[in-house]
Amino acid sequence: MRKNICGLILAVTLVFAALAAVSFGQGRGPAGGGRLDGAWNVRVAITNCQTGGVLRSFDSITQFMTGGTLIDSTSGVPQALKTPGQGIWEHTTGQYYRFKFKSFTFDPAGNYTGYTVIQHTATLDSTSDTYESQGTLEVYNPANVLVATGCSATSASRFEF
Repeated sequence: MRKNICGLILAVTLVFAALAAVSFGQGRGPAGGGRLDGAWNVRVAITNCQTGGVLRSFDSITQFMTGGTLIDSTSGVPQALKTPGQGIWEHTTGQYYRFKFKSFTFDPAGNYTGYTVIQHTATLDSTSDTYESQGTLEVYNPANVLVATGCSATSASRFEF
């Protein structure tokens, strides 16, 4: 009887492990939430909020993690002047997601100058291999006072082997 119980526990564990791999491995799980999971090559365009015209662009890499957290690193600002972005994401409906992250900024002498919050809505393509997003950025000083706003758009593809 003990052998049968151990075998049953092992079988149930293997089934749950297989389901987790299908649902969360590099975002290719069933329809709905979770397909954004994974690492993404991101092309960021800082845009004119009124016209949508591109002011400048640069590359970033974003990791959307199972459970709804993310981390972002960018080439748009030297890493000595800002921390990586850390934040949250969620599936809203269908192919649509939203995410928000924050990074702290510093001057060349290393003094804290405030933080930036970026918030976007994203649309994942039907193959779950690319997405596009649009959103806003807000710049705050160390006293938590909003000092600037802007707009941005991204196009992204999976970072994979």
